[in-house]
Amino acid sequence: MSTHESDVHTISPELPAMFDGMKLAAVATVLYIIVRCLNLKSPTAPPDLTYQDTPLNRFLLKSCPQLTKEYIPPLLWGKSGHLQTALYGKLGRVSSPHPSGIRKYLPMQDGATATFDLFEPLGDHRTGGDITMVICPGIGNHSEKHYIRTFVDHAQKDGYRCAVLNHLGALPNIELTSPRMFTYGCTWEFAAMVGYIKRAYPQTQLIVVGFSLGGNIVCKFLGENKTNQERVLCCVSVCQGYSALRAQETFLQWDQFRRFYNFLMADNMKKIILSHRNSLFGGSSVKMIDADLSRLYTATSLMQIDDNIMRYYFKRAPVPVFKLILTNVFIHLLVLNHLKYTKQNVIFSLTLHGGHLGFFEGAVLFPQPLTWMDKVIVGYANAICQWEKQKPPCQSGHRSESSCAKEKA
Repeated sequence: MSTHESDVHTISPELPAMFDGMKLAAVATVLYIIVRCLNLKSPTAPPDLTYQDTPLNRFLLKSCPQLTKEYIPPLLWGKSGHLQTALYGKLGRVSSPHPSGIRKYLPMQDGATATFDLFEPLGDHRTGGDITMVICPGIGNHSEKHYIRTFVDHAQKDGYRCAVLNHLGALPNIELTSPRMFTYGCTWEFAAMVGYIKRAYPQTQLIVVGFSLGGNIVCKFLGENKTNQERVLCCVSVCQGYSALRAQETFLQWDQFRRFYNFLMADNMKKIILSHRNSLFGGSSVKMIDADLSRLYTATSLMQIDDNIMRYYFKRAPVPVFKLILTNVFIHLLVLNHLKYTKQNVIFSLTLHGGHLGFFEGAVLFPQPLTWMDKVIVGYANAICQWEKQKPPCQSGHRSESSCAKEKA
């Protein structure tokens, strides 16, 4: 036997053991990555709440247990905010309902036509009152989105009338009637819808709900003029941003896949603009249209679209929402987001898990049809309505305790 053959027979029995070790190491690495990416070791916890200790806030937290109970997402994937966001935004809901409503058309002064969908309650409200939820969806969204349909169906069953704004240009089957579409800070369409509801239902009281960009719009609307808060019991803002200008640099970073989300939102915005190109660019010269469309096709972020296209054709309105909340909004407000600030009429809530508007609950794999977000909005609204019905003398969400003390004195 040669030296070469002897070496082969000596080494060969060790190779399978070495390959088995490599396989185990690879499996262990994959499992470690899965555990880290899915945050499987992260504990569950109740929402982190920031609020002032007032009789109304104590009543709200006692009457709306979703704000103080442990939020438990689906075990295998629900602790990943990215998966919560993706599943919520793209896959819709399990057995998403189809509430029946009536579409309303509102002519605007500049020739635009605002639309909203009106859904009547499916039963009496538990307080016996007439309550309407006026709802503003997220960027480029409308009443036909899965999350809006699911929330409206849930609110209807609890006795709420729902009015849902369709952002100008967002509905694919509704043509624009002027060279203008929705923007980040324009409240005209939402104001027109609220005005219609107040005129059509003079006895109704309002609960304002905003999702994502819609949270910016509704808070801006409430803070623009104190009269906008008349007949409004409360406002719920979910996953809103506080400063579009300050967020621009953050959205261009790759940390937490922000740049990827920015690209997806920009792609959706491009599709909406291009679907209305004749209405939006019809009055411009061919040369200008070609130049703008070229910039639009190559844009990869919302900021590029905003700077290169929207400021020329649409109303730009930066949203100083945080300042408005602190100084001009006096009704009670629930913000499902986080700020290190307390104000008597505001409760800030931050969950340990969940995504952007994605707050699925469930045991292991399959989520429940209703999310934590759906339940907490309606639960909070119910608590506010109950407080208003049975509130002690001189206590309400519209008046401070100091003013009540002066009255009693």
